[in-house]
Amino acid sequence: MQSLLNDIQKVVGTQGILTGDDVTQRNVDWLRGESCQAAAIVRPADTDQLAAVMALCHAANQPVVTHGGLTGLVHGGRAAPDELVISLERMTAIEELDTLAGTMTVQAGVPLQKAQEAAEAQGWQFPLDLGARGSCTIGGTIATNAGGIRVIRYGMMRQQVLGLEAVLADGTVISSLNRMLKNNAGYDLKHLFIGSEGTLGIVTRAVLRLQPRMTSEETALIAVPSFEALSHLLALMRQKLGGNLSAFEAIWQNHYRLLTVDSGRHTPPLPAEYPYYVIAEAQGIDEEQDAKLFNSTLESAFEQSLVSDAVVTQSEGQRRAIWAIREDIEGLLAEFSPLFTFDISLPIERMARYVEDLEASLAARWPDTGRMVVFGHLGDGNLHVSITVGRDDTETRQAIERLVYAPLAVLGGSISAEHGIGLEKRDYLGLSRSPQEIALMRTLKQALDPKHLLNRHKVLNGAYHQ
Repeated sequence: MQSLLNDIQKVVGTQGILTGDDVTQRNVDWLRGESCQAAAIVRPADTDQLAAVMALCHAANQPVVTHGGLTGLVHGGRAAPDELVISLERMTAIEELDTLAGTMTVQAGVPLQKAQEAAEAQGWQFPLDLGARGSCTIGGTIATNAGGIRVIRYGMMRQQVLGLEAVLADGTVISSLNRMLKNNAGYDLKHLFIGSEGTLGIVTRAVLRLQPRMTSEETALIAVPSFEALSHLLALMRQKLGGNLSAFEAIWQNHYRLLTVDSGRHTPPLPAEYPYYVIAEAQGIDEEQDAKLFNSTLESAFEQSLVSDAVVTQSEGQRRAIWAIREDIEGLLAEFSPLFTFDISLPIERMARYVEDLEASLAARWPDTGRMVVFGHLGDGNLHVSITVGRDDTETRQAIERLVYAPLAVLGGSISAEHGIGLEKRDYLGLSRSPQEIALMRTLKQALDPKHLLNRHKVLNGAYHQ
């Protein structure tokens, strides 16, 4: 190992490699505070350095784990003592922003918020948005095919990437920095790497698709009397607002009450007596007309008894206060300890029954300590479920995972909507993918990384069977 590290240092320089306490003082899991156990952290400054490092690792049969912003929730950044971490934290350049074509070329270590701000400064927007925007990186969001709050309008990260560059396990550089929306010249190789969680290659640069910056924004917190009304409200807002509807975030009463009334962390804009709440947001380019359309849509919802109460924000401060309730993961950690988090998807019409059944199963297994809250991106079928039972051990975790995941196979859902598989969900992959699909995944892995050096044991390592 030391000989390899010496060779790597010759490539990346002394500032490009960390060892000892500089490694262990870093957390690889912000939710649980696990420290990094890797033999070293390698920090290449550009694609050429990374390619040279991977060539050395390939020759030495040295496994590596890729690190981005480390905001993931499925243990994708965990590294063993015999592994090296490849961190892209020094690759943070925004190389070009084409205001005519609406594209931005960035290195993989660029934080999402930095990309958003750069686009906005030039009259554009990069529409992907999520709570970890200040820490997560473009490379990480590509590797996990991140979603976030605006998927209902703009799609997942996959839809924002026109081209990318990646380094394979043996150091080969695949540079496919396409800038065109239309390019059907053979296989679109970028899709091999988007969502592959670093198991097929390490993304180093990307060409991102920008969208026109919206000049108006209407936001409301809405109280809804039933799940049926909730689903009809979504349909109504889609019909009335069309492409302007940019977010439709559902919050179950248990989540809303916990982070407002029970914890006192946020002032409740609406009473905590309603079963469901929605943060609805619409963006457009005509402030006066967009406001009229948004308000008339809410009036129609009231007339159809789809809404019990609502508050429309009148300032950016009010808007941020509402979104803070939805994004307060630190609050969940403070109130639910130890916390088990789940990111699932399923058909909207089956959500209410699924949540009710899960609550019942949790109460039956842990009648005194079991607690659960739910929120999610209803418009794209994604729910986030947070559970605590007062203890955290392997047996308890597996029991909770089975309660959450097992029903999804019957309901046509997925064990991962946007967070990926990593290590945490690996053994349940068979609930959401067929044996044929998993076999094809293994074929791709074998073809691109035959020595299994890239994020080994992540995503693929057997499948769950009931």
